[in-house]
Amino acid sequence: MAETLEVRERESRGKRSARRSRAAGRTPAVLYGHGGPSISLSVDSNKLTAIVNRAAHLVALSGAVQENALFRDIQWDPLGNDILHVDFTRVDAKERIEVAVAIELRGVAPGTKMGGIMNQQMHELSVECPAMAIPDKLEINVNTLELGESILASSINLAEGVNLLCDPQAIIIQCLEPMPEADDEDEAITDGAIEPEVIGRKTEDDGETGAAS
Repeated sequence: MAETLEVRERESRGKRSARRSRAAGRTPAVLYGHGGPSISLSVDSNKLTAIVNRAAHLVALSGAVQENALFRDIQWDPLGNDILHVDFTRVDAKERIEVAVAIELRGVAPGTKMGGIMNQQMHELSVECPAMAIPDKLEINVNTLELGESILASSINLAEGVNLLCDPQAIIIQCLEPMPEADDEDEAITDGAIEPEVIGRKTEDDGETGAAS
């Protein structure tokens, strides 16, 4: 379901106008695509950040325009705290799109109770789906993941009309056996290793021999 976001049209563009918008608590934005005109907008900064933090993909714009749109590009400040600018692209309710959806793990893997270590290799997956039916997230239940086992992309339950775009055999997460610790014998060998002779360094014998000659 699309998040609703109220927008206002900006009368002027440029850095000075953008700074004034941010000072007033509104983030500059632009809407384009589908053969329509590019429209300069502004959105409430707090509401925008909240929607982005919920990992939303689709928004229903209201106010100055009444259109469904996708987040196309989000520009953050150097510290990654504040959104400086956002690009929206129009989307038709009937079209299918490609989008990356975040993966969320659920449950506790039995393998971890045996000392296993969870190794998540993928944190999002690309899918193709109707524009108005983008999954908020892809949930993976790890309650059956035993030590030495993996969960593949093909194991994810997708809603009707949602198609996986990556390799079905791609490993999402695995429960690995911990690395063996070095035993006492190995440590003793390491501790008692013979120091290599440095070429050119004189020993005591060498010194005595030289003195005798």
